[in-house]
Amino acid sequence: MRDPAAEFRNRLQAMTDAGWTSRTRLLLGDDAVEAFAQKHVLVVGLGGVGSFAAEFIARAGIGRMTIVDADVVDPSNRNRQLPALQSTEGRFKTEVMRERLRDINQDLQLTVIREFVTPQTVERLLAGSYDYVVDAIDSLAPKVALLHASYRLGFRTVSSMGAGGKMDPTMIRVADISQSQKCPLARFVRKRLHRVGIYEGITAVYSLEETEHGSLMFTDGANNKKSAFGTVPYIPAAFGGACASVVIRDLAGKFV
Repeated sequence: MRDPAAEFRNRLQAMTDAGWTSRTRLLLGDDAVEAFAQKHVLVVGLGGVGSFAAEFIARAGIGRMTIVDADVVDPSNRNRQLPALQSTEGRFKTEVMRERLRDINQDLQLTVIREFVTPQTVERLLAGSYDYVVDAIDSLAPKVALLHASYRLGFRTVSSMGAGGKMDPTMIRVADISQSQKCPLARFVRKRLHRVGIYEGITAVYSLEETEHGSLMFTDGANNKKSAFGTVPYIPAAFGGACASVVIRDLAGKFV
């Protein structure tokens, strides 16, 4: 005879034994979570999108991660970036994220690369073995260089398009880059990739929402970034969550 109370106790004990990954195991299964522990994910860019993507991926139980960024926390980052606090201003984002990610999973094998990605450095960056590449760069030239090299080397890649100038998270979509729409950054990226013969095969996270062009400001052009849009706190995080979802669902065999 079925004993619901015993089944509940057994399930509760199994969750206890599974530790901090127990809720993930309930949804994705033990096999997926065990597989995550063997995977290596590269996250390039630790701003509003990349910092959240990195943390969400770490919380899923990924066993190895490489994070790349050279920037320090600036006061203007505080409205949207995970490592940005009053207490962390002036610190390198990679160092703040190193502490956070290892506090989530002390067994995480974490490589920290503190440098800005340039078209000249992508080959060296991608010399490692990765199960997934997350592109959270917001400057066009290094972004396209990373996507080109990642595609050519056969890495599965998810790329965040423009999160600035948007306010409605329900308009965010995930599709092949060839299907991206209404995003100025995606349009520029597609055109650059077309020049090197890439038309599809990269997963893009983008928004159908019209960009608020009135929020545009121009910068000093440092690090290949000549302009930036205003942002609200939750949109970059939502983009990061969407990027992380692609990685986790695909590695779990559940991404269509």
